[in-house]
Amino acid sequence: MLDQVTPVILTYNEMPNINRTLAALQWAGEIVVVDSGSDDGTVEYCESLPNVRVISREFDTHSQQWNFAVSGTGIESPWILAMDADYLLTPRLRDEMAALDPPPGVKGYRVNFFYCVFGQRLRGNLYPPVTVLFRNGSGHYQQDGHTQRLVLDGEVRELANRMLHDDRKDSGRWLVSQYRYAELEVDLLMNTTWSALRWQDRLRCCMLIIPWLVPLYCLVLKGGVLDGPAGWYYAMQRGLAEGILSLCLLERRIRGKAGKSGQ
Repeated sequence: MLDQVTPVILTYNEMPNINRTLAALQWAGEIVVVDSGSDDGTVEYCESLPNVRVISREFDTHSQQWNFAVSGTGIESPWILAMDADYLLTPRLRDEMAALDPPPGVKGYRVNFFYCVFGQRLRGNLYPPVTVLFRNGSGHYQQDGHTQRLVLDGEVRELANRMLHDDRKDSGRWLVSQYRYAELEVDLLMNTTWSALRWQDRLRCCMLIIPWLVPLYCLVLKGGVLDGPAGWYYAMQRGLAEGILSLCLLERRIRGKAGKSGQ
């Protein structure tokens, strides 16, 4: 199966991660990397590897970038493995993929994740399952808040083994990204009817609840308190992310009311 798969990775200043991600993909005949303007050596490193093809494209949205990456880069293999630059394919997951013999009706496979904090694997996390392996040409990406969602025209099965999520970029870079993500999530929340919102998003609209609830959930129900400093780090990250979202949502509502009163 592996000789039928082309890994595809999106990058932007991913030097803290990309070497580990690509090292776990040495089996691939070709890896397609779509970069959106890295200036930290990411492109140069990728281009130094014989099985990596780098294409540059200015970033607009996650969904547009992914649609270009999987449909506009000339990939000819029957299957695509779509990965973020901080995803790590484990040997067990690689072997499971190698043994696959998908029937015609199966269009993709989703995986669950072990979340890592600077290399330490956590007992639990809030990262959702992601469809990463799918037939070439069988679907497309849609924007879903700050991220993207793959829509396939057939059955999606779940792989037994997990992938690692191990982002080792520093906290300053993380905070900048969270503000950008929060703005996109606020757009989604404010432009979706209450009945169409997921229950998680309804809680987010309450603003004062989620920033306190999420860290407790990570520490207690997900076992983060047993993971030591890494567990506390993850819980604080998730709480900060929700706090930034609540702040942006509150600001948007205040500005909206001020704008109406000033008309």
